[in-house]
Amino acid sequence: MKITIETPRSGEEDEVIIRCAVLDDKLMEFINYLKTEHAALTGYIEDKIVKLTPRDIFYFESVDNKVFAYTREEMYIVHKKLYEIEKEFFYTDFLRISKSVIVNVAKIAYLRPIFNGRFEASLKNSEKIIISRQYVADLKKKIGL
Repeated sequence: MKITIETPRSGEEDEVIIRCAVLDDKLMEFINYLKTEHAALTGYIEDKIVKLTPRDIFYFESVDNKVFAYTREEMYIVHKKLYEIEKEFFYTDFLRISKSVIVNVAKIAYLRPIFNGRFEASLKNSEKIIISRQYVADLKKKIGL
């Protein structure tokens, strides 16, 4: 792979051009990383509106038709549907692990198998969440097991 880095002329914006024979999953992950690195979600907590960066979010959870984003210490309401978040962050570290939860796999400290083929994920903020058995294979693939 050949990498060329050029400095834009004064007044020009930064630009990334990708030439490839095959657009595989790893390249799509890289492209989405570039797109979402500066992406922000709007979170609502009490009377505040907060700009959330995806890398600070541990997981999203849907409860009673509301979607919540959990960070290390706070919980925010997000005005998006879970399927919209899943689509927007498909090629990133976010992965659906149940009908109601999307987790940031970069925030998983460790996994532990539990009964009926399910797993328990202990997150880096000490929270524990359950991975439904139908999503375990996707999780293993995402983290390279």
